[in-house]
Parts: sequence; C-alpha cells; structure tokens
Amino acid sequence: MKTTDKIDAARIDLLLGELRLSGVKLVWTALAATADKEGWPAARFLAVLTEQEMVERGRRRFERHLGEARLPPGKTLDAFNFRRRRPGKGEAFTTKRGARRCEPPPSRNWDFPADADVIIPLLYLLRTEETSPAMASTSNQRFRALDLLRARSMLRLKDFVAAGIGPETLARLVREEAVVRPARGLYQLPDTQVDAAHTLAEAAVLVPKGVVCLTSALQYHELTLQMPSVVWMAIDRTAWRPKIDYPPIRFVRFTGPALIEGVERHRIESVEVPITNPARTIVDCFRYRTKVGLDVAMEGLREGLRRRRCTPDQLWHCARKARVWSVMRPYVEAMVSDAA
Repeated sequence: MKTTDKIDAARIDLLLGELRLSGVKLVWTALAATADKEGWPAARFLAVLTEQEMVERGRRRFERHLGEARLPPGKTLDAFNFRRRRPGKGEAFTTKRGARRCEPPPSRNWDFPADADVIIPLLYLLRTEETSPAMASTSNQRFRALDLLRARSMLRLKDFVAAGIGPETLARLVREEAVVRPARGLYQLPDTQVDAAHTLAEAAVLVPKGVVCLTSALQYHELTLQMPSVVWMAIDRTAWRPKIDYPPIRFVRFTGPALIEGVERHRIESVEVPITNPARTIVDCFRYRTKVGLDVAMEGLREGLRRRRCTPDQLWHCARKARVWSVMRPYVEAMVSDAA
C-alpha cells in the first residue's frame, strides 16, 4: 500500500469514529478491496456498507437490551415460557428481602423461586440471529434479481422465489423503477424494447402451457401483413383459462395431441416460445376461419406456398388430421396450379 493510501485509510478511520459508524469501520477496508477487484459501482459499494452498519447496530441494540433485562443466570429467551400469565391483583406476598412480589397461584407450576428477584419483561426482544441474515441478504437479492433479468429478459414471481429472491425485494425494485411489472406476476427491465416478438415472449411466460397459434403465428412466420391486436394462444380443452390483463390474449381450445404435433420452440429474448409451424398454422387458420377470417387464411396459404415455407404434402398431412382437407383442397389446388 502506498503512503498516500495509508494516510487516506487512517483519515477514513478517524472520520468513521467521529461519526460513530463502527459497523462500517470494521468492514470498509475488506469491502473496498473486493469492490476494486470486482469493479463494483459506487452505489453497490455504498449499499453494502449501509447494510453492514444496520446489522452491527442491531447486534449492539440486542446486547444492550439483554443487559438491561437482568435475566436470572441460565435463563434465556429460548427457555422463557411466555404463555404463563402474570399473577392477578391482590395475589401478593413479601419476600425475605422485604420487597412485595406477586404470588403465583398454586395451580401454576412456576419455576422461579419465591424469594428471587424475578423481573417479568414487558417487551419481547428480537434476536439478531433472525433479523441479521435477512438484512445482510437484501442487497444480494437485489443484484441477483437484476442479473437474472439481464440474462433471461423477463421472469415470473415464482421463478424469483425459486432463486431465493423474496417478493419484498421485487416490490422495492418496482418502487425504485429499477424493474417494471407489465402484468401481474411478470417482471422485466425498464429499458426492454417492446415489439411483436417481445409480446409473444411475455405471453409465453405468463401461460407456460400455451401455444402461440393462428394469426400471431402467421405474423411471426411473416406469412401475413396484418398485425394482430391480441396474442392468439391455444390451451388444453380442460385447462383453466388464465385471467391476464396484459398482454391481451385470446384463447382457443386444442386437444392433447394437437398441442404437441406441429409445434416448434423458438427462442425469443432468452424465452422458449412454443409456436405452431407454418403448415400447421395455415391449417389452423382454415379450421378457425370464422374467428380469424377466410381472407387471413388464404393470405397465409398463398404466402406459405410462394415463399416455400411449407409444401402441399405437409398441408395435406396436417389438414387430414384436423379434418379440414375438404375445405382447403380447392384453394390449395388453385394456388398450386397458378404457381405452376
């Protein structure tokens, strides 16, 4: 360490002593070395120092209250029976030392001797063993939550809980506007760019067992020029329908095998989004033509064949399973003959 560094360190110790920041004084040297080595920002270094000071003050407060309580030797809070009532009014006696004490009723098995100076505490003391770890881990949870969001773009509340991050930390981050909550139970960073693909990722996170289909899948595969106002998702026929305000989602019901066949998983912003493939999407649009419109289904069919995103054989295979080949056949034959 250089001479100037030693002088600055000594000066900091004097200043911390004057400010009575003993907790910071104990740990600031080691934390400063760690911060320089890992490249911490100034805000993180200050937050960790503040947390350590709070922990140290809580420890000293507990020791001071424990000394003021003057509990009998060998009597601890773990062994104290808080269920025992105070003796009633008029149940008094005089000890050997002349002091008046409340005499417990004979039916109670009090383990305090009658001639001892028994002090019944009026306040329940909180042990620092229970509070200190939570206080010390608050800053760690904060930085871990931000790192998870940078790595995975968006997460649900139960994902944070599984990673050891409490709801209180997320609520604090939302109040500080370090994290935004676009929907109930969904968290992401405030600088996230919102586009059509991002909306699909949000829907996939909120509905893990859903499948993006119909017009939304057409738009993702670039088989239509329309921008759907809602996200079309398929869920199981017997599944509970989620209540989601944002993003707007419109659900359709598929049977079990229909949720697996012809479904591809695309990675959008570190989120795996199940989306029906082009052939399956076109067939589903014809199947639900009363919901999305026949013009949308025909546009998807025309663009899929023109861009060679699917073949007539693939369309035939999917349409036979969905029992809509009789409806699609004239349109497919007409477009194939025009392309020839």
